[in-house]
Parts: sequence; C-alpha cells; structure tokens
Amino acid sequence: MIYITQLIYIHEGQEHTFHQFEDVAIPLIEKYKGKLLLRLRPSAGQFIAGELEMPYEVHLVSFPGEEDFDAFKLDKEREKFLHLKDASVRKMLLVRGNAL
Repeated sequence: MIYITQLIYIHEGQEHTFHQFEDVAIPLIEKYKGKLLLRLRPSAGQFIAGELEMPYEVHLVSFPGEEDFDAFKLDKEREKFLHLKDASVRKMLLVRGNAL
C-alpha cells in the first residue's frame, strides 16, 4: 500500500475551476483501487507554525501499489480535464509514503 499526500496551492480566484477538475478526478480514484482518505481545506486559524505557506487543500490518498497510482494518472477521462488543473493549480507538493 502506498500513500500519496498532496499540498495543493491554487491561483487566487480559480477555486471554481479547481473544483471542476476535482469533480472528475476524485471519483476516478476508486476505479484504480485507490481510496480518498482525507480531503482537507485548512483555514488561517488552523495554521500553527511552519515554513510552508498554507495550502488551499490537502489530500491523502492510498493505492495498493505504484502501478495503480500510475494508471490513475494516465486515465484518459482524467486527461481530458487536465487543462482545468493547469489553469487553477499554482503549485503542488506531492509526498509518497508507506504506513509504518
């Protein structure tokens, strides 16, 4: 099992565009045996300390293996909507890990 954590930073004013992409991408996770474990949208009052800026959203997703995650990323339906992601996401930090 692999775990993918994404810190997602979007362009100001592009929330609707980002949500349009997520409305397509998130349901596809299950098609590749993945699970959306957490989807968080932190607020300024929740930030305690750190060097990173606060992301718009944080996602924690699991897949049985790397090949399942790769298949999800290459999904043809998802690829049709990548322009929405490109237009709305300013940057993203992706962290891969395993449960201990």
